[in-house]
Amino acid sequence: MTFKAAVVGWVVLGVVLVSSMPLPAAAQELTIAAASDLNFAFKELAAEFEKTTGSHVKLSFGSSGNFFSQIQHGAPFDLYFSADIRYPQKLEQTGHAVPGSLYRYAVGRIVVWVPAHSQVAVDTRGLEAVLDPAIKRIAIANPKHAPYGRAAIEALTQLKLHDRIKEKLVLGENISQAAQFVESGAADMGIIALSLALAPPMKEAGRYWEVPPDLYRSLEQGAVIVKGSKNPEGAKAFLDFLRGAEGRGVMHRYGFILPSDAGRP
Repeated sequence: MTFKAAVVGWVVLGVVLVSSMPLPAAAQELTIAAASDLNFAFKELAAEFEKTTGSHVKLSFGSSGNFFSQIQHGAPFDLYFSADIRYPQKLEQTGHAVPGSLYRYAVGRIVVWVPAHSQVAVDTRGLEAVLDPAIKRIAIANPKHAPYGRAAIEALTQLKLHDRIKEKLVLGENISQAAQFVESGAADMGIIALSLALAPPMKEAGRYWEVPPDLYRSLEQGAVIVKGSKNPEGAKAFLDFLRGAEGRGVMHRYGFILPSDAGRP
């Protein structure tokens, strides 16, 4: 065998061996199911995480309740970020989450949002602006499976407004869709997540009034590593990244109240 043939043979063998070796966790794809209020914040976080680790992050956004049901039926996610911590708590209790992985990562807030061209004085009237005659349709997330929708109903009920405007309510499948309804003009007003109101597209297109947090149950948000995750090391690394200075900085910029510690709730 010539020297050249021997070299070619070793190169081919090396390629075969390398291609058959499992990828390190950092290079594996990480699949994340995330509540829709995290849409803009997590797109930033995922981009930074990919730069740091080389992992590819696949984000799926939707309602917390729908993801909860999907994970119970075996949906192949690595991480689940819910807008209601009770969903991941239940997954941990029923064995659908990695024990000890539950993390209270933030507390969300709701706001009343109107387009910039609206004449409704939401900044002075607050939630009672829903009674304005100019408001024909009010977008909220579906309270059956979206925590932000439930928070909107609770706040309206507390102020005895719900029964007076319930016919005006337009339900989005999740809080992002509710925001899209009002941003596109399909609704005149929305009760949406502060994190979406602070995102560049909506921040530039409208104005908002923050609903006092004592009008609705605290939107404590929690995450777990899904049992059977194909990339548990990558999932843990993402949680650690979220807890770090860069992750906390992004979440704070989108209006989330952050836990004072990095432990369990």
